[in-house]
Amino acid sequence: MTETWDDINEQVKADWKNDTTPFERVYEIIEQTHDGQSAAEIAGRALVSEPTARRHCKTLVNTGFAETDHDNQTTLYRRNSDRILMSRIRELRDEANRTELLEGIKDMKAEIRDYEDRYDVVSPEELAQKLDADETDGWNDLTAWKTTRQNLAVAQAALAYGEASHHLTA
Repeated sequence: MTETWDDINEQVKADWKNDTTPFERVYEIIEQTHDGQSAAEIAGRALVSEPTARRHCKTLVNTGFAETDHDNQTTLYRRNSDRILMSRIRELRDEANRTELLEGIKDMKAEIRDYEDRYDVVSPEELAQKLDADETDGWNDLTAWKTTRQNLAVAQAALAYGEASHHLTA
């Protein structure tokens, strides 16, 4: 007997619901939410009632894991962007030593200079204004440049965080 994809999706949902608590499901949904979502939207995705989703979302906001925004009269919940950033900084600091961070920073700065020279612009935003819609390579480079710029900022923050931590404990 062949199962349809709908049956498989329903089975996965049922397994997820059986293997987790309502709080765990709301937590997982918030963890994946970049843009704000209402308690009703989160409830639907987390397979819980709206009051349950709202209660758990409020708990996550109180603990700093989530944050809120407002759209007219609706409260929107999303993961706390500062918490995510600090997690990335701590992970990088723990994974790479000072020398590795400095080398990575140097390489990323060189990559950014290469984009600036190649396109004769000083930022990805300026490049976006110059590109035609069909310039696939340029748009791919623009995306890579933005990513490199973000990674550079995180690496520099990890280096500074590591040095500050060292001075505080010395």
